[in-house]
Amino acid sequence: MKLARLSLVACVLVGLTTSSFAADTLADAFKNGKVSGELRAYYFDREGSTSSTTSAVNSNLLTTAVILKYVTDSFYGFKLGTTFQSSYAPFADGAIGTAGTAKDDFKGDMYGSGAVLSEAYIQYTLDKTTLKIGRQFINTPLVGGSPSRLVTQSFEGATLVNTNLSNTTLMAGVITKYQNRTDSTGNIGEFMNLKDNSAYGDYGYTLLVMNKSLTNTMLIAQWAGMYGNASTGIDADFYYLEGSYTLPMGDFKYGLALNYEYKATNEIGQDNGTMYGAKASFGYKDFNAYAAYTTISKDGDIEGTALTGGLGGGAQTAFAKGYNNKAGTYTKDTSSYSFDANYKFQQLGLLVGARYTGVNDDFNNKKYGYTDAYTVYDVQALKGLTFDVSYQDWEKDCDGHDFWFKAIYKF
Repeated sequence: MKLARLSLVACVLVGLTTSSFAADTLADAFKNGKVSGELRAYYFDREGSTSSTTSAVNSNLLTTAVILKYVTDSFYGFKLGTTFQSSYAPFADGAIGTAGTAKDDFKGDMYGSGAVLSEAYIQYTLDKTTLKIGRQFINTPLVGGSPSRLVTQSFEGATLVNTNLSNTTLMAGVITKYQNRTDSTGNIGEFMNLKDNSAYGDYGYTLLVMNKSLTNTMLIAQWAGMYGNASTGIDADFYYLEGSYTLPMGDFKYGLALNYEYKATNEIGQDNGTMYGAKASFGYKDFNAYAAYTTISKDGDIEGTALTGGLGGGAQTAFAKGYNNKAGTYTKDTSSYSFDANYKFQQLGLLVGARYTGVNDDFNNKKYGYTDAYTVYDVQALKGLTFDVSYQDWEKDCDGHDFWFKAIYKF
């Protein structure tokens, strides 16, 4: 036992002495910390309805945000990190509860004023293992916050990431709370227990493996489970597999990706669901294009209450989906396909593209079509300033459009 204790101490000391400590004192760690941030102004104009089951809207919204991030320098492997997100909508008509007004139409994702401390974590790194505890952004296929709106969703819990194995990333996580974009009552989203954001468990767990050992190949396997909601007794498990291969040949590049997702739940009235997807891509110099297809089994949905393919708005595992307003499908007996082509004018910092997404809802005998035109411009004269403009037209068993203008300045 004494020898074991000494061995453990020796391992810790070796890890401490071989780590890179950028700061000599705790005060230096704070002094040498990095501050970064973003200024955002988003304008959305929406008219019509995205499907035959959603009510028609005619509203627009301008929202602004300030995002500030601070991370200390490393001190004996430890770091502290914070991210502050704020949101304010200076011009919005109507009221929540009044259909067809901006405040009501965008209450679930864009209309919500206030501020929230989205990240507040302590991080410890030893060799190639990093433990992060507290509020944090997560970006994985089954657990992820979406950056497409003004406020990015966040999580509270702990994540452990290891890269000791060659070309392999291992991750384990436990989630106790979730911060949405808004609270749907006119305020920015606050951290709430999972059971208050979902019909599923009080706690969420996830395991992920990503491997790049094979040349030009990436393999991903992830599991996410949500358990323990005493009020509903509902549990859910999500399983995800993805494999992608890219073949560069001079100025040309070709790619093929396949993915699979399975959702198992004990929710009454919900059967287990399965998703299959494929994506083929082609590129020549600064031109890129792809075709994607996603289908959901007839038995059950991949989505659930407050969930779409996983936990968080960034859990968008379907290959076939729209550009910003990700019109696609996660409901049973449906399929979707997307065709995308874009070109990057490197010297101008300008990306121009178009996408078409079709959805076949065989369960309800409906069809939907979504056409995206988009451009992203990185202003050369002012580093950090980006404009993202997109227009989405809705057709077939839906009618209307979505226009998004985003101005983002990163510093």
